[in-house]
Amino acid sequence: MIYAVDFDGTISMAEWPEVGQVNKELVDFLIRRKMLGDKVILWTCRAGKPLADAVDFCRSYGLTFDAVNDNLPEVVEKYGSNSRKITCDVYIDDRACHIDDYQFTGDVDVDRIEAALVKFADRMAMAV
Repeated sequence: MIYAVDFDGTISMAEWPEVGQVNKELVDFLIRRKMLGDKVILWTCRAGKPLADAVDFCRSYGLTFDAVNDNLPEVVEKYGSNSRKITCDVYIDDRACHIDDYQFTGDVDVDRIEAALVKFADRMAMAV
């Protein structure tokens, strides 16, 4: 299994570009998955020093990555190219909506999307 995980609002609950207030439950989950042989990719908009700070922050909690803002080498080899889209089985991101939560009708149901986002925000507030 390959996990791609965001940093800001997902691993770290601090305001960008700061790091801190770790989501320890998620970090522990990812460490356990790696111990079972799964791969973890840090998939974030951070670059330069903020990216290095994020990687160092995760390392300080025992979480290392198999790739950072990049596909795994074995995925690149398999497909013969390195797509800009990360190939993974699971995306973990604070701004995600799960497609199974929506029935396609051809129309965009903004109220339903907003309700899903409020539900997610409530879960995040309870985690803090």
